[in-house]
Formats: sequence, C-alpha cells, structure tokens
Amino acid sequence: MVGDEIIETPMAWPCRYFETHSYRALLKDYFRRGARWTAAPKPQLTDELFEPRFRPPDPGEPMRHILTEFEPVFDAADFVRAGRDLFVTRSNVTNRMGIEWLRRHLGPSYRIHEIETRCRTPMHIDTTFVPLAPGKVLVNPEYIDVDHLPEILSSWDILVAPEPDPIDGRLLRISTMCGKWLSMNVLMIDEKRVIAERHHTGMLRALERWGFEPIPCDLLHYAPFGGSFHCATLDVRRRGALQSYFD
Repeated sequence: MVGDEIIETPMAWPCRYFETHSYRALLKDYFRRGARWTAAPKPQLTDELFEPRFRPPDPGEPMRHILTEFEPVFDAADFVRAGRDLFVTRSNVTNRMGIEWLRRHLGPSYRIHEIETRCRTPMHIDTTFVPLAPGKVLVNPEYIDVDHLPEILSSWDILVAPEPDPIDGRLLRISTMCGKWLSMNVLMIDEKRVIAERHHTGMLRALERWGFEPIPCDLLHYAPFGGSFHCATLDVRRRGALQSYFD
C-alpha cells in the first residue's frame, strides 16, 4: 500500500497467484471507503520467466537470480518505504522489470532506490534493510556493504544489526523459509517504540542502546510461514502526513 493506493503485486510463485482472493473482501471494503485499487499486470508465469538449470551462486561468484526479464514480477516484501522514498532489493521474486514497472506507475511523486544485497538467495528486504525512524536504518552486516548504500542515505545513521542469538527451537528448525537474521524482522509502532521477538535478546539490547523502546513479544510460531512481525503486518490505517525525509 502506497499512500491511499492498494497495489496488487505480480508475484513470481505460481502458488501465490490467487493469494489476494483470501482477503479480497478487505480490498473491496477499503475501496468503498475511498482507497484507490490497482492490480499490476498479471504474469503469465511461463518457463521463459525462469533461468533453466539455475543454482544459487557460491561465495565469490557473481550474483545471479532465478528470474529473467521476460515480464514484470515483484513481491511487496522486497520494498520498504520512508515517506516519498522506496527502497528495494532485486531478488529471486523481484526482477528489474518489476522494479521499473512500479517506478513508472508511481511517477515523479516517489523515488525508488535499489539496495545491493550479498545474500546468495535473496528474497524480501526485511532481514536486510529496515528503516526504524527518520534518519535511522538497520542493516544486515552479512548482506549489506555499507560503503555501497545509495548516496541518499549518507546523512542517516546506519545501525548494524548484532549477530543473532542462536535459538534452539523446533519451530525454527522445521522452517526452511527463514534464516538466522529473522531477529531484524521488527515492527515500528512510532519513532521510538518497536515490537521485537523476545528470544532475540541481543537485538533487544541493541535497540535500547540506539535509543528505542523495544516491546518484547512472542512470534516464533510464525517462522514456519516465512517471517515475523514485519511480514505479518501491514500499516493500512495511519496518522500524520506524507513526508520526504531526504529533501
């Protein structure tokens, strides 16, 4: 959701093609209340979209992705927004054509900046690059080279995430969707308060050092479904006005 516009994304996984149908009643309700409702071009999802015989690159090899540029595809979870600026990682579910489609669709009112990731199997940005408050962004030291962040972030505080605490939990062991950096998947309530997983004590302490007010909560049971607080939420109702934090 960007401003008052709901954008249905053209996802690259065939199993997610009809995903919006499960909450379509909500979309219709928001539309009746005044929201704009857009659906990006539905992808064909033919073999031409995927690289044959793809394998993830080994460390030291050039980055490669499973997606071609056959048609635009992207996941909303590969984007985060700070006012009028959006940040995106190209990944195995978001291609360049998808990023360009959204750039053209949003027009000059918004700017899109690509975040380079060193993750060998990139998918979704919220364990890589997480804006926490105006002027503060949390980055993953394993995936991000802070010297190669977009120039627009030069005036911001770059907060490097601490090494995640090992969690010997059955739910995490059976999840193939989430890596150890799930500790970064937090939910900002406002410029100070942040909901974070209570088991990630190192992240909780770091947030306190940086001047935030962490609210420890339990959500490990969500990990097998592919995420944590940021993945499980969408800020539909907001207070305040649309701003730009970089002008």
